[in-house]
Amino acid sequence: MPPPRAGMPVARTPAARLAVVVLVVLALVAIWLIVSGRDSTSGAGSTPGARSSATSSYGQPGSSGGTESGSGATPRSDLPTVAESQLNAQARRTLALIRSGGPYPYDQDGRVFTNRERLLPRQASGYYREFTVVTPGSPDRGARRIIAGDGGDLYYTDDHYASFRQIEEGT
Repeated sequence: MPPPRAGMPVARTPAARLAVVVLVVLALVAIWLIVSGRDSTSGAGSTPGARSSATSSYGQPGSSGGTESGSGATPRSDLPTVAESQLNAQARRTLALIRSGGPYPYDQDGRVFTNRERLLPRQASGYYREFTVVTPGSPDRGARRIIAGDGGDLYYTDDHYASFRQIEEGT
């Protein structure tokens, strides 16, 4: 093996070479995730106005109302509830957008919500999608969100996932 050039680090053992290869591969994967506009848990792209599988049939003619079991009932949780009519105007507007499939005001809307806080009922990965509730005067997306489940269940948070209330539709 030729001698190393000045200033060039050398991995001298097979374990060190393997570590370098693993780090390079991880760096390339991280760059790909950033460039493609995805995070490792979302599974959804950042195409503005794209309809997600969670919302593509929600409220559409011929759908089963998005129920998981086909019984016609929206899945219930043990969380506190809020009547749809008691939500602020921006949240009701977001619900209307979810029901119509968009377009949504933010690229992040419709992405998978991973329920990391584990406050919502446990479901399979990809079951929940998140949508921004516009906060007037906020310089960013703010803290308000509606989370939509594939079963038609809807949840509202106004404190960026610290707490949730299940939305009672039509009330």
